[in-house]
Amino acid sequence: MKKLALIVGALALPLVSFAQLDNVSSLITSIGNIVNQVIPILFALALLGFFYGLVMYIFGKEDNKDQAKKTMIWGVVALFVMASVWGLVAWLGTALGVDQTGAVDVQNLIPQ
Repeated sequence: MKKLALIVGALALPLVSFAQLDNVSSLITSIGNIVNQVIPILFALALLGFFYGLVMYIFGKEDNKDQAKKTMIWGVVALFVMASVWGLVAWLGTALGVDQTGAVDVQNLIPQ
C-alpha cells in the first residue's frame, strides 16, 4: 500500500509543480533581468581596476610600481575572461538555435 501511494504521489508531482509555473517563469525572468544589469557593472569595475593600476603606475611611487602592474594585469585578465565567456555563450546560443533576445519563454519547456 505504501508503494502504491509513493508511485501515485511521484506521478502526481509534475501536475502540482506545473501549477506553479507562472511563479517559476516570473522568477526566471527576474533573475535574467538582474544578471543583465550586473554584467555591465562588472565590466565597468574591471575597467576601473585597470585604470586605477595605470594611474598608480604613472603617478605612484617607485615602491608601488610592481603592485600597479599586477593591478593592470588583473584588470585586463578580468576584461578578457568576461568578454570571452560572453562571446562563447553567444556563439553556443547561436549554434544551438537559442533565442538570445533576452526573453525567456518557459511555456516551451513544458512537455505537451
